[in-house]
Amino acid sequence: MNRFLLTRATLVALLALLAGCGGGAADGDDAADVSGQVLITTTTPVSQSFHDTIQAWGTAVGDPHRATVISLGHGGQVTGADVAAGQTVRHGQALLHIAPDPAARNTYRQAQSALELATGELKRTEQMVAQHLATQSQLAAAHKALDDAQAGLDAQRALGGGSAEEIISAPADGVVTALNVNLGDRFQAGAALLSFTPLHGLIARLGVQPEDGSRLKPGMPVQVQGVYGSGDMLDGQINMVGQAIDAQTHLLPLQVALPPSASASLVAGAAVRANIETASYTAWALPRDAVLHDDKGDYVFTVDHDHAKRIDITLKHSEGDTVGVQGALDGKMRIIVLGSYELNDGDAVREQQEPAK
Repeated sequence: MNRFLLTRATLVALLALLAGCGGGAADGDDAADVSGQVLITTTTPVSQSFHDTIQAWGTAVGDPHRATVISLGHGGQVTGADVAAGQTVRHGQALLHIAPDPAARNTYRQAQSALELATGELKRTEQMVAQHLATQSQLAAAHKALDDAQAGLDAQRALGGGSAEEIISAPADGVVTALNVNLGDRFQAGAALLSFTPLHGLIARLGVQPEDGSRLKPGMPVQVQGVYGSGDMLDGQINMVGQAIDAQTHLLPLQVALPPSASASLVAGAAVRANIETASYTAWALPRDAVLHDDKGDYVFTVDHDHAKRIDITLKHSEGDTVGVQGALDGKMRIIVLGSYELNDGDAVREQQEPAK
């Protein structure tokens, strides 16, 4: 009797052990089913307008139609320099102090003497005419000699010979872009003393790759920003597209008009970068991580009955975290983002659920 009870207990324990092993196998099958699905996140494509852009680099310079070179019609010597190259100045501010050339001072004094002589000759001729000792022709010649002497003196005064010191002042608010003389320098008539750019007279000289030239034309909008610092983005406009490659940079030159506010964040000679908008088009906006590439081209995966389905697309706008693509997409599709790199066409997928709040 005891032996029968022991055998029955052993049989029950054995059946329980087998049942437990069977249950474990079932759980393992369920886990295998779950592990065979790739965990993903999805997004829906949104139709959006994009712009093709061309990048350009260059410098901010004074507008050649506004920039001026200051010189004098006579020689002289620099006796004082109140500015330096790159300095911002106000209208009427003294820039240079000039002592006229001694020869100019001598010529001015000769003109003064000639005027005094002509004045005296005119008075004597008028007296002689009153006494009938001179003719009207002689009186007319005396008037002409006085007029010529006055004109000669005015010319010498305009050339700076009439003052012991001449002050060159800023013609407007602006920037001294170049200073070509130093204290004590002597210079000849017509020598370039300094270059001056008005405050609202900056342009950007840029260069682009030659193959991009056919896509550019005057009037296109350009966004310009200084390379260094955190300067504001300036809205400019192309006003010249070069037709010859620059021999030094091997780039196609461009000229961009900048707004008057450019002088608040840029100075002449500053390095700048620019984005040029060349065309506008509509494409599907997707996160960059959703777009994949292989030997066949660009593509994305969409969810089709819990499986990944490959759709070939064309990448139109590749800049930024949001890219623009064109292809057989619609706004109701679920495009795979996270997990797309682990997928093959037809793989089972399981979308990650947001945690309950």
